[in-house]
Amino acid sequence: MQNPIQKSGAKILVVDDRTDNLTSIEAILEKDGYTIVKANSGRSALKVLLSDHDFSLILMDVRMPDLSGYETATIIYEREKLKSIPIIFITAHSYDEDFIFKGYRMGGVDYIYKPINPELLRAKVAVFVELYTKNQQLQLQEKKLLAANDYLQKEIEEKKASEERIKLLNEQLISNNESLKQMNEELDQFAYMASHDLQEPLRKIQVFSDKILRNNNFDPDSEKYFGKIISSSKRMQNLINNLLDFSRHTVSSNDFKLIPLKELIRNALAELEVEIEKNNAKIFCEELPVVSVVPGLMQQLFYNLFSNAIKFRKTGEDLVVNVKSEKMDPGELSNFIKHTANRNFYKITVEDNGIGFDNKYTEDIFRVFKRLHSYHEFEGTGVGLSICKKIIEKHGGFITAKSKIGTGSEFIIGLPETN
Repeated sequence: MQNPIQKSGAKILVVDDRTDNLTSIEAILEKDGYTIVKANSGRSALKVLLSDHDFSLILMDVRMPDLSGYETATIIYEREKLKSIPIIFITAHSYDEDFIFKGYRMGGVDYIYKPINPELLRAKVAVFVELYTKNQQLQLQEKKLLAANDYLQKEIEEKKASEERIKLLNEQLISNNESLKQMNEELDQFAYMASHDLQEPLRKIQVFSDKILRNNNFDPDSEKYFGKIISSSKRMQNLINNLLDFSRHTVSSNDFKLIPLKELIRNALAELEVEIEKNNAKIFCEELPVVSVVPGLMQQLFYNLFSNAIKFRKTGEDLVVNVKSEKMDPGELSNFIKHTANRNFYKITVEDNGIGFDNKYTEDIFRVFKRLHSYHEFEGTGVGLSICKKIIEKHGGFITAKSKIGTGSEFIIGLPETN
C-alpha cells in the first residue's frame, strides 16, 4: 500500500514503554522524513512536552506502567498549548466499544493495533499530520485575518474621526465665511456712510476757502496757503469719491445684462474725451465679445484702466493704448484661476506704452491705497486698480498685469464667456 500523503519535516512524539516498539515505529516512519522524538513512559512524554510542544502528532501506547496512555492524554490536554495535537493510541488488544470510546473521550483521534501494519501506520500518520498542518495554517490565517480586521477597524474609526473633524472644520469655515461676509457688508456700509458724511464738511471747506480767497486781498504767502487748502480738500474729495465707489460694488443677478464690451469702452472714452485730446492719446480697440456684465461697473473698470494709462504716460511721447480680445486656452487659463466649472473665458488685454513698473509689484498695485509713486509725482488715491479687481471678481473673472519699467504695461482681464 502506497503512502497517499507524505509530510516530511513534521515532528512526531512516540510514547511506548518498550524500546523495541519505539525503534520499530521510528524505522517505519523515518523514510517519510519525519522528525521522531521518543519517550519510554507517560512521565517522560510529559517532561518532553514541557519544553517542546511543536509536535504534529503523538503516537502513544495505551498500556504503560505508572501512567497509562489514557491518563497521560488527559494530563496533556489540560495544557492549552497542547490541546490541538492529535493523539493516536497504540494497543495490542481489541477492546470492547466502551473501552475504545474512553480513548476518544480522552481526546484520541484514532487507534493503531499491534502488530503494527507499516503501510497502515504510515497512511494514518500522513493523514493526521496533514490535518494538523492544515489546522495550524487555518489558525495562523485566522490570526492574520483578525489582525487585518483590527487594523481595518482602527482605520475605519480613524476615518470616522477624520470625517467628524472635517465636518466640524467645514461647519466652522461656513460659520466664519458667514461672519466674514457680514463683517464685509457692515464695513462697506460703514465706508459708504462715513464717506458720505464727510462730503458735506469738505464741501464747506472748499467753498469758504474759495470765497475768502476771492473776496480778500492777501499777500502771496497767504494765497499760497489757501491754495494748498483748496488743493488738499479736492484731493480728499477724490479719495472719498473713490471710497464711495469701492463700497458701492455689491451686485445681484438682476444687475447683469448682455452687452457688447465695445459699447462700454466707447462710453468710457467719451467720459475721458478732454483728457485724451489734451494729452494726444491714441486708443485703438479691436472687435470685442458680447458678454453678460453689470454695465456700469464694467464701464468703470475700463475708465479706470484708460485713466491710469493717461496718468502714467511717458513725457514727450504720445500715449498709445491697444485693446484686444481672444478666447483663452484651458492650459493658459489654469495659470490664472483654478476652479472654472468648465466655463470658457475671454482674455481682454489693455496694453499701453507708458512708463511701466517693476513686475515684482504686480500684486501690490491691486491693493487699496497702494501707490508705487508719490502724490507729487502722479496724482491719485491708490484706489482705482483695487476697484477694478473688485469689479472683475464680482463677474467671476480675474485681472492681472505684466510690465517692464520704460516699456509700458499690459493689463490682462479674464471674463467668463456667456453661454
